[in-house]
Amino acid sequence: MEEQSKNKISEEEKQLHGKRSRPKGGLITMPFIFANEICEKLAVIGFHANMISYLTTQLHLPLTKAANTLTNFGGTSSLTPLLGAFVADSFAGRFWTITFASIIYQIGMTLLTISAILPTLRPPPCKGEEVCVVADTAQLSVLYIALLLGALGSGGIRPCVVAFGADQFDESDPKQTTKTWNYFNWYYFCMGAAALVAVTVLVYIQDNVGWGLGLGIPTVAMFFSVITFVGGFKLYRHLDPAGSPFTRLIQVAVAAFRKRKLRMVSDPTLLYTNDEIDAPISLGGILTHTKHMSFLDKAAIVTEQDNLKSGQVPNPWRLSTVHRVEELKSVIRMGPIGASGILLITAYAQQGTFSLQQAKTMNRHLTKSFQIPAGSMSVFTTVAMLSTIVFYDRIFIKIARKFTGLERGITFLHRMGIGFVISIIATLVAGFVEIKRKRVAIEHGLLDKPHTMVPISFLWLVPQYSLHGIAEAFMSIGHLEFFYDQAPESMRSTATALFWMAISIGNYVSTLLVTLVHKFSAKPDGRNWLPDNNLNRGRLEYFYWVITVLQAVNLVYYLWCAKIYTYKPVQVHYSNEDNSPVKNDLQISNKN
Repeated sequence: MEEQSKNKISEEEKQLHGKRSRPKGGLITMPFIFANEICEKLAVIGFHANMISYLTTQLHLPLTKAANTLTNFGGTSSLTPLLGAFVADSFAGRFWTITFASIIYQIGMTLLTISAILPTLRPPPCKGEEVCVVADTAQLSVLYIALLLGALGSGGIRPCVVAFGADQFDESDPKQTTKTWNYFNWYYFCMGAAALVAVTVLVYIQDNVGWGLGLGIPTVAMFFSVITFVGGFKLYRHLDPAGSPFTRLIQVAVAAFRKRKLRMVSDPTLLYTNDEIDAPISLGGILTHTKHMSFLDKAAIVTEQDNLKSGQVPNPWRLSTVHRVEELKSVIRMGPIGASGILLITAYAQQGTFSLQQAKTMNRHLTKSFQIPAGSMSVFTTVAMLSTIVFYDRIFIKIARKFTGLERGITFLHRMGIGFVISIIATLVAGFVEIKRKRVAIEHGLLDKPHTMVPISFLWLVPQYSLHGIAEAFMSIGHLEFFYDQAPESMRSTATALFWMAISIGNYVSTLLVTLVHKFSAKPDGRNWLPDNNLNRGRLEYFYWVITVLQAVNLVYYLWCAKIYTYKPVQVHYSNEDNSPVKNDLQISNKN
């Protein structure tokens, strides 16, 4: 049973049992997996980075409506991973979920490219000082359908690629030298590299050549990524889906509610355990009992009404194992810390909207004949993030390890905390930069000339963009590590989806915040903190500082949550040699 628990993988790999062949998974699978993720990011960021320009200059939407459309699309794209994770963890498996989701994404990108090429799917260009014609319902419908298909495709790719890649490394194997926290750094580095290409090459093509080619390139790249990913099928380590994780969580809650009037047993060892029925959902080890949320432990109390007989599988709606109870506890414990990342995403979202609008008013010339496209300003975020990841992985971890004794240098909770502090500094700095930009506009009499370039260098925006990149390298990767590591192993696609859901909520909070500020800061004379047509007359710095204050409050909340957090304990199965008996060891899940 223990050997089965350790090695239970897909039928393709079982057929090779006993034969001397290359083990499934490992580093050799990474090019196939990363190719799919890089092309997905190339497609998403290639459009997202410059989408505010597309919506305002091509479809002629008002700035606030365009900004909300952008954050709503980002929010929906980050919410659909819950659906994709459910499909993958319940019955389809991660490989097939990624494959079919990539095809759906391909269709969406193709439709988006067509809408950018055909003139009938866009309003006519603006003429002089005439009022621009806004895109009609039919034109916007084509755009929204394409974006919806893209969001659905992302929903299957995002949660599964991360977990599927991490599945290729079996940390219970002592011969496995690559750690999952190394993998997460590589994963984010590849995403950053794709973003770098998108915000430079693709944005430049979109602004200077055409949106058809600018969107067509990532569409073609996505097609080849699907072919590449499927081509690595025989190399992958495929873990079988273990049934709906949501059903198991609900079963524990129902069983605990039914037995709510029972007195808790004095000895936790009397609670029900069954390694056989838990084997498919505990390949890396059984979750052991924790004293917190003891009311849920009642689901594992055996009573006469359970009619439990030797060798009989109990009714899961009446009796749950300790492992399944601890699965629910783990998910509940993750909630408060997972939610703390929402406001960082809200702050980060402004780079693609109002920070980009700031850049469009500033001098972006590097030479007399070349200027950086406004949509490429996020290159500074990406370069800062990539540089920080390399520094963190190659230097910071080694230094921190000497002081903490932890193999990973610092815990993911510490890593997240550092990211929160840097993000607060980023939005604080952004407010002061906006004051400087408007002061120059006033000095040159440009306050009421929103389309005239303000003679101030775009380099003033580099600090806020770079600080957001550094914050992302610390907080977002730590956030992703936290969800993957602390989630029950049978729910890792779902856990990764929760990471994207936090991003989704962060984008929706940005939409809500922009809407509320725009509404309640409006004055009878037309003044507004976030004006639609003239940023020079706005109070964007106040908006940035509202976000700064909210993040400061969120940091206090996070520190409290991190202080009381309990890491999940796992009874890990491992062996020192291929033929040695499997041994058990209790670990606090990957805190080290």
